[in-house]
Amino acid sequence: MSDPTAIDQPPPPPPRIGHPAFRALRHRNFRLYFGGQLTSLIGTWTQTAAQSWLVLKLTNSPLMLGTVSFANYLPILLFTLFAGVIIDRVDRRRLIIITQALMMMSAFTLAALTWTGVVRVEHVIAIAAFNGVVSSFDMPGRQAFVVKMVGVSDLSNAIAINSLMFNTARMVGPAVAGVLIAALGTAMCFFLNGVSFIAVIWSLYAMVLPASRQPPSTEPVLRHLREGFNYVRRHRPTRTLLLLSAVSNGLGSQYTVLVSLFARNLLHGGPSLYGFLLAAMGVGAAAGAVTLAAADSTRTMVRNLAIGLFVSSIAIVTFGLSPWIVLSVAAQVLTGYGFTSSRATTNTLLQLFVADELRGRVMSFYTLSALGMAPIGALEVGLVGEHLGPRFAVVICGAISLVCAIVLLTRASMISRPTSTSQSLTTP
Repeated sequence: MSDPTAIDQPPPPPPRIGHPAFRALRHRNFRLYFGGQLTSLIGTWTQTAAQSWLVLKLTNSPLMLGTVSFANYLPILLFTLFAGVIIDRVDRRRLIIITQALMMMSAFTLAALTWTGVVRVEHVIAIAAFNGVVSSFDMPGRQAFVVKMVGVSDLSNAIAINSLMFNTARMVGPAVAGVLIAALGTAMCFFLNGVSFIAVIWSLYAMVLPASRQPPSTEPVLRHLREGFNYVRRHRPTRTLLLLSAVSNGLGSQYTVLVSLFARNLLHGGPSLYGFLLAAMGVGAAAGAVTLAAADSTRTMVRNLAIGLFVSSIAIVTFGLSPWIVLSVAAQVLTGYGFTSSRATTNTLLQLFVADELRGRVMSFYTLSALGMAPIGALEVGLVGEHLGPRFAVVICGAISLVCAIVLLTRASMISRPTSTSQSLTTP
């Protein structure tokens, strides 16, 4: 039986006086990662906002916005479980460097197509699908890599800081995109995103990590995949969290594919308003991440998860019905807070439950649950928005999130009870 605390730990960090909510930054490797990843994520969110605006400009179609999102998420549905097995068998740092380099190339390709004036929506769909394939390996790989930088003792805090970093980028990136689109066009957003990947690739190369003591596995891939599935099936808290994540993230949160349409057609704004709406979500999400960083017990985390689902569901419905810019911005702030409270808490709980030998596979199940339903959700939102109106489509998303919150309340005691501890391959 494996001891989940017996993984390759980084050297003990030097004691440092500071706020305990940021204790994971004591680790040099995590500080390097924080700086590089923050820079890259700002570029990614800049491209995300610009890409949606480009599709809207090319087609003015809610269905096409949903189709691009579908193309991005479908490969995750198809490949992420296989990716989890690979992540548990290879050097995670090397894998992340490769995935980041591939996404850098795709950003430069989209920039070149846009600059030369030949870009069509088919190109955007193809590039989104390529990024989806790469993300199938990159996202669970990065999530499983965090413990290598900080160890188990600071893992929950590192995940909260990682969420703060992600949502700070979500706040800054769209605001940058709004300015750049108006001043220089969408191509510049794509180009700067490509450049931003240099920062995270450099930070990964600069890390000093202990050599892995885990010998290369020679077991069949399907057997490794089955081991991960059996763990998820037998461990009830993990199974419950994954199912909730699949519905709330895969269906409820997909209203975001229509934010650009709301900004232009319903709130009668331009790219600056669109960027501001996305940035407002980032403000709320960053606030939620700071709150999560101080969580010190499983019970507190489950409470934050329930609050996040309730807040985000009410805020989504409000956004869908709002005729005023100020109310829409406020709803976006609350939605961001709720999303972070639910998603980062789910990530933390799953990683605290699982042994390191299964971490890549379980995080691939989490990626599948969070994003694997997104192709269906994106198409559903696009189709409903096309035929019944965008406001009705967004209200449906909020209603789905509310149902998830109610279900969670009936399962909260089971998830937070002390017996929900780390599991290894041999735990029934």
